[in-house]
Parts: sequence; C-alpha cells; structure tokens
Amino acid sequence: MKTILLIEDDADVRDNTAEILELAHYRVLKAQNGKQGVDLARKELPDLVLCDIMMPELDGYGVLHMLGRSPETAEIPFIFLTAKAERSDVRRGMELGADDYLTKPFEESELLNAIEGRLKRSDLFRKGFDRTLNGLNDFMEQARGVSALEDLSKDRKTREYGRKDVLFHEGDELRQIPFLVTGKVRTFKVNNEGKEFVTGLHVPGDFIGYLGLLEGGHATETAEALEETEVALVPREDLLRLLYRDRDVSMRFIRMLSQEMGEKQERLLQLAYASVRQRVAQALLQLHDRFSADHSEDLGVRISRDDLAAIVGTATESLIRCLTDLKDEGLISTQGRDIRITDHRRLQKLANL
Repeated sequence: MKTILLIEDDADVRDNTAEILELAHYRVLKAQNGKQGVDLARKELPDLVLCDIMMPELDGYGVLHMLGRSPETAEIPFIFLTAKAERSDVRRGMELGADDYLTKPFEESELLNAIEGRLKRSDLFRKGFDRTLNGLNDFMEQARGVSALEDLSKDRKTREYGRKDVLFHEGDELRQIPFLVTGKVRTFKVNNEGKEFVTGLHVPGDFIGYLGLLEGGHATETAEALEETEVALVPREDLLRLLYRDRDVSMRFIRMLSQEMGEKQERLLQLAYASVRQRVAQALLQLHDRFSADHSEDLGVRISRDDLAAIVGTATESLIRCLTDLKDEGLISTQGRDIRITDHRRLQKLANL
C-alpha cells in the first residue's frame, strides 16, 4: 500500500482529501502545517507528498526546499495544492522542483489521476531502465510524457566502430552522447609525455562521455572501442532537457555521476598505494566483473596487453612479467589475448593485500 503525506492547513479540505485517498486504498498521513509535514516526511518517508502552498509557520515552498535538502526525501514526488491559479505561483513551484500541481477545488478523478501518474513515473525512474537500446528508448519515451519534454527528439541513430576506433577525443564537442548497445569501450586521458591513464571501462547499457554535459558540452576524456562496437547516439539536447526539466531523471544521472566519481577515486588510491602486482590483480578482477557476461569464475576476458597495461598504469613489459608470474602461480591462464582467472579466491586475496 502506497503512503501519501497530505499537508494542508484547512481542516475540511484535509479531511475530505484524505477520505478520497483512503477510499482509493492509499495510506494517508496528515499534517496541518508545513513544519509538521516536514517532520512527518523525514520520519515516515512517504511515497508522495501533497502539499498546500499558503500555510502558517512554513509554506509549501519552504516544505519543498527543506525536503530537497535531504537525500532521503529529495526524490519523493511532490504535488502542490493551491487555491491560486496565477501562473507565477505555478512557475515558482515547478522551478523549485515540484512535480505537478492541482488547483483547488479539484475533481476526485483529477486528484487520483495525478497521484497515480506521479507514482508510476517515480517507480519507473527509481528502477531505471533495461540496459539495452529498447530499454533506453522506453525510458526516453516515458520521459517524453511530461509536457515540458514533448519536443524531445525521437531520432536515435546508431553507429558501428571497429576495434581501436575512437568514438571521440578529449576536448571534442559532444553534440551526441553515445549509449553503448554492443561491444566494449574504454575511456582514457593522456599526459604530456603521451602516457595513457584509463578512466573507465564501459559495457552495453552505459552512457559514454556524459560528464561532458557538465563541461560545456566538450569531452573530458577520449573513448576508444576495445572490440567491434555499436552505439546509439542520443542528442545532447535530449539529455539536457531531461536533466534540467525533470527531477527524476536528474536524480538518476546524479547517482550515475556519484558512482563514477567513486570508482575513479578508488582507481587513484590503487595507483597511489598498491604495488604493480596488486594493481594487475585488481584490474583483472575489474575486467572480469565488467566484461564477463555471467561473471562465472572460469570465464575469461579478452584484452590486449597494451590496453591492460594502460588500465594498470604500468609499462607493457612490466605487465607481461607480472602476468607470467601469476600464470606460473596458477592464478590465471592465457591464450593469445584471452586471460582466464583460474583461482578467483587467491587472486582476490592478492588484490586486497
């Protein structure tokens, strides 16, 4: 049963609205002012908030602001109830992050349809999307349902790349953001001496280079295909509309950004403190986790020694010597570019030293 928090200072409106919601099989929490509503939201974490704008102690704008400051409540769908239909009030609420608004008095069907629509949409974006091209299209089509996004482009072309082909170079203007459909891609930066530092390993379902959206639309790294690869090209304007006009999508991309920043921070710590031997073990486990379809312990990964050396952050010659040692110790086996983990437990122990 979904929980609705109703924040309304008018006792008659509060009780009548709560009765409608309870008859529709919602659990209803009631608050008679903004301060009480914020406390209830933080304690109960409802599935949706219905909030009047004009209230004593703390108005609806203040409630929305307070909930938006906390990670636990920032993603809760928020619908304003207002007796004032002036465009400026509606615009201010939407700019602050409200998902919808209802003008009092409202019809019962209008109220229930607005709530049902917001809850379905919230569930969709919390779940994310199936990491395939069809999943991406479904996700974007759902986003298109918002009136502000009706002009969202439907044109998502695909492009194929061969092994070692560059999708984009650091500094390139990104008019389209690649979404990886099939294949594998690495992203990297190059220092003044021409040495590469791998910043990411990407598999189907990943957006590549979306950090460039925050850098004036220019790529912050170079992307190169590790094998035959197909990408869907999502127009930059599509993602920008989603990011700036839709809170659900914004929160999803923030989570993606946070995860990527955490992974890069961990990589920097490894480079700073781990030995080459440890870094090789860590890289092989990372590759296995990212590139092995079913993550079974005996499944290998295919990667060139130069690419693996760039991930580890060492010379190719040093990497080859380390792989030979690991092979002699029975932790891995190799055949051509294929590297198979033969003792996952011992390799994991080495990586965690």
